[in-house]
Formats: sequence, structure tokens, C-alpha cells
Amino acid sequence: MSAALIKNLQTWREAGWLRRLDPAFASFLQELEPSAPPALLLAAALLSHLEGRGHSCLDLAHLLQDAEDLLTWPSEGTTALQAQMAELAPSLPEWLSQIAASALVATGDQADSANTPLVLRGSRLYLRRYWAYEQRVATQVLRRCEPVDQALGEALDEAALRQRLDALFPPTEAFDWQKFACAVALRGRFAVITGGPGTGKTYTAARLLALLFAQDSRPKHLRVGLAAPTGKAAARLKQSIESALAEIPADFDCGLPRQELAQALGAARTLHSLLGARPDTRKLRADAANPLALDVLIVDEASMIHLEMMAGLLEALPPSARVIFLGDKDQLASVEAGAVLGDLCSDAQAGAYSAETAAFALASTGRALPAEYQLPPLLAPKPLAQQTVMLRESRRFGGPIGQLALAANRGDSKAATALLRAAQPLADGQPLLWLESPSAAQVLPLAERGRSGAPGGYRAYLELLRQGPAAPDRAGFDDWARAVIQAFERFRLLCAVREGEWGAQGLNAAVEGALIQQGLLSKSGEWYAGRPIMVTRNDTGLGVFNGDIGIVLKPFAETGSASGSVSGSGLALRAFFLDGLSLRSVSVSRLADVETAFAMTVHKSQGSEFEHTVLVLPDKASHVMSRELVYTGITRARKAFTLVTGRALSFDQALGRRTRRASGLLDLLDQC
Repeated sequence: MSAALIKNLQTWREAGWLRRLDPAFASFLQELEPSAPPALLLAAALLSHLEGRGHSCLDLAHLLQDAEDLLTWPSEGTTALQAQMAELAPSLPEWLSQIAASALVATGDQADSANTPLVLRGSRLYLRRYWAYEQRVATQVLRRCEPVDQALGEALDEAALRQRLDALFPPTEAFDWQKFACAVALRGRFAVITGGPGTGKTYTAARLLALLFAQDSRPKHLRVGLAAPTGKAAARLKQSIESALAEIPADFDCGLPRQELAQALGAARTLHSLLGARPDTRKLRADAANPLALDVLIVDEASMIHLEMMAGLLEALPPSARVIFLGDKDQLASVEAGAVLGDLCSDAQAGAYSAETAAFALASTGRALPAEYQLPPLLAPKPLAQQTVMLRESRRFGGPIGQLALAANRGDSKAATALLRAAQPLADGQPLLWLESPSAAQVLPLAERGRSGAPGGYRAYLELLRQGPAAPDRAGFDDWARAVIQAFERFRLLCAVREGEWGAQGLNAAVEGALIQQGLLSKSGEWYAGRPIMVTRNDTGLGVFNGDIGIVLKPFAETGSASGSVSGSGLALRAFFLDGLSLRSVSVSRLADVETAFAMTVHKSQGSEFEHTVLVLPDKASHVMSRELVYTGITRARKAFTLVTGRALSFDQALGRRTRRASGLLDLLDQC
């Protein structure tokens, strides 16, 4: 039976339904336990497969109930799997019994002390390390959700807090969720502030920082960290916080002069840099034994944080430190396993606030918490819900793009389609357009010059590249390099998939070729002036991190002038990156892990915004196509959004499919 099963797994791998790793993992377990039940081997292969798709476990109940929904395999693959499953075990209890009988699996209370590669809890089968990550995250979150007066003996002066909050947020008739979010973050050591684009997450965080410095008896000694999963997101966080701090009323006493307050924040860092990630290892320099020297940590774009990173981050924080996560719960989850922000925000929409939290809201903000967000008296409040606030009003992201994003987020295909179909392609300033084409070649004119009514295209940055600096000195070169990078960052092609004609790899090659053909680029090798690149791997030695976007230029020091020439040896070229307004550069000869970035996946675009965003959906169905992907793509656009589809059904099908990642974290968080 086991030999036949392994053969079937190999057949499914050849069909593209499984990865090469998945049957290999099942075979490895069989070597460890030759008598392992075939049901376990099949479950292990599927567990490995789902881990590669971002799931932290295999929910056997979901698998038996709806394998097609869980795996999104072609119909013939689902049929073959269901036949194999029926042959091995007829029901969920029998599946669980066979799996639990294996010496490779720990169950129940044994999981803590055993050293098995697999853990079975309820109907969920885990790789041990992911089970451990969930346990660690849940423990840290629940411990930190305790009010500070209980955890640290620090009484919160609600009257003083009310005064300061009123100074920062002028009283209004409506309930102020930003004001409430600051109050909630101050009463605990853990807080989540979620909301869509333009709801003011970083604006709220800046005022929270002002409050923290204002109430601290030694503000000069308050250690604050800013971080995000990618370099781009970290730079945007720092810039947004500084801008928001500049808007704080001049008469508000922050405890420090404004200039010192901005300096006290230091640079925003990637999580990998903050924790001291080491190349080619999962180990982090910072951990419970060597904690971060921080009193407050604000982390932006939290939807991108995977389960393993969240476990390491929380354990590396001192017990007394506050951590505040900012993010949009409806965006794509991390590429790696886990949907941590989604789990943390499970009650965010409903609020589910206790009577105690409602009383705190009234005392600290002066406004009653709306009744619809309060928990009925007979229901037990969840600690995490009391420390989670959803910002509900977008002050920036309105108009047709905002309406389209809202329709996509609720899966309203009819409304979203109507908004896109109503667009007139020749109207000036038209923010929306839907182009249908049997070929991805339709994207190339957009990539070159944008479209009528919408800014964008790469011609603008390439013309700046050709013109060169206005002044023949270092300052002139730096101003020119900034302008080139900023012009490139106004437009981007976003793809649902990486491979194929409609994927990031295929479109990068096609766009590069088209720009060369138009005479806008000159290429004589892998490296050339004007090549946009994206870093794909952290390199702390070089100071570049996964997700960083740069432009290859011939540097001023090596040209002897600031001509902007596109010729010369590749070894003389450098990749220039922009952090706010600060330039940094790295020799291209030292960059090993980069790819061309005319087009990028939606996943890689998180933490970025572009004046004109083009979202490209392929002509074939893919398991990555989802409502979250479309919503994330739309919300990258500031002024214009163009949808390009290989078939009309792609958009409808994506909105109809919601990402559901298997996880036991929510159950653990609800246990207390």
C-alpha cells in the first residue's frame, strides 16, 4: 500500500500538483518509520505542499470536507486525491486514529515533551516547528495584552491621558477611532492598529509616540524603534512618521523639543536588520536571552510578517516593552507560512469590546464607544480584541479607486465590474480602465508611456536618464539620481504570478526588449545604466534588503563628469537606492541576488504606492488568484489604476476566492 501511494505521489508531482519536495518528505518519513500508516504519508505530503502555499498546518477536517477548496488543484487532481483518500480511510476519526498511532506524531500533552517531526492537535497536523511557532506567538501575545497596571504595576492616569488626547485630537461629535487607538496602545504592552489605505495608521502612530514621550518621566531615555518587513516599507514608515510629527500642535508638550523628538526615533529598519538575521541560517542575533534594547517598537505593514518572524520578534522584545503593529488586515498575507495579522484581527471588524474597555474609552476619549462594537454582557471578552483597533474612515483613499478597492474587498464583483466598465479610456484624468487582451503584449504600450488620462510609463525616467544632470558637480548628480529614481517609482506593472507570458519574469523581458527597440534603453550585457532592480535577498554587509528597489547608474565619481552616459564597463556601474531623500549606492559587481523590476508580483509590491498601477491578471487560473491579491494591487495606486486581463473571467474568479490559510493560532488566542 505504501509503495503504491509513493508512486501516486510521484505521478502527482509530475503533473505539477505537488512540488518535488512533497513526495520526498513522505518518503523520508517512511524511511524513519517503515511501518508508518499510508494515511500519515499522504497527509505529510499534503502538509508539506500546503506549507509551501503559506499554510502553517493541514486541517484534515477541511481536507475531507472540501479538498478542492483547500488545494485548488485541477478537477482531475482533486478526483485522484479523493479516490486515494477514500481507499486509505473512510472517515475523519479513522484518519486521526491512524495518524496518531504513528511514532512520528505527538498528540495532546505529549507535544510539549516529545521530539517528533509531526504534531497532531485536534484535526490539525503540523510540522513541529510551525506548531512551536504558534505556541510561542500565542503565549507572547496573551502575556502582553495584560493592562500595564496588572503586568508592570504602572497605573495609567486616565485624567491626564484625556487631557493629552484632547490636545492632539480635537473633540468631535463622532467617535474618534484614531484617538481611541492611541488610548488602547497606552494601556497595554501590545496593540494592533489596522485599517485600509488613508485611514491614518502612521498618523495615529506619530501621535502615540508624542504621547509616550510626553508621559515618560525621562523622555530622553525612552528607546523607540521603527521597523517594517522590507526596506521600502521601513523608509516609508520613517518618512510618514516624521511628516505626521511635524503636524502636531506646537503647544503640545512632547517632553522633548521637536528636533530632538525626531532624532530620538532613529532610522527605521527592516525586521531582519533589527533582529540580526544571519545569512543561510534561521537564527537571529536578538532573542529572549539577548533582547532588543527597546522600550517601544512600532512595526508597519504587519500583514507581511510570517509566523516564524513574528515568534522571533515577540520573544526578542523585553517583557516591559510596548509593541504596536500597523497594517491592513485585508491585504495579502506573507509569502511564507502564516497569516498572523489576519488571525490577530479576527474581531477587528466587530470590535467585540468589553464593558471595561467601553468605560475606558469614555474616560480617555470623552466619547462613548458605539454600541454595535460592544460585546453583549453574557459573552466573555477576549484579551486580544481589547487591544485591537480598526480605523474605519479613509481620509485620503476615496474616489473611484477607493470605491473599487472597497468593492473588491467585499467580493462584490458586480459593483467592481460596473466601476471599471464605466471608465472612458479617452477622458482626461480617468483613474480607472479595464483592458482585455488575448496577449500580454497589450501591456507594452502602457509600460512605455502610460495611457490617456493617467500618468506613468517608463519613458519619463528614461528621458531623465538620457538628459543627465543639470549641473556638472556632485550635488547636481545627486539631484539627478533622485529624480530618476522618483520618476521610475511613479509607475509599476504588478503581476499575479511570476512565470509565463503574463508573469513578472515574462513581462520584465518583454518590457526591456520593447524599451530597447524604442531606443529608450541601451543594453550590452546583464548590467546597464537605467536597469531597475529589486533586491531578492537580505545582505546586511551591503546594507540591502529583500524588496529594496534601485536604478543602475554610472556614478559621478567614475565618469569624471555627470553626463549620465549609458555606455561603459558594467563593473563601473552602481545601483542607487533612495531612502526618503537620502541616496545610497552599491557596486553592481557585489549584487548577486537581484532581478529586473519593470514588473513585479503583487506580493513584492506591498509597502509601496505608485501614481499609476497596472495590475495584470493571467489568461489561466492559478491558486494565487484571490480577492486579497486584487485588493492589494488596487490599493497600490494613488491616482490611476489599470486592469489588464487575459480573459474576462479572471477578475470575477479572483474576487470570488478568499484566501483561507490553515492555522491554529486563533484557537490558541481564544483559549484565555
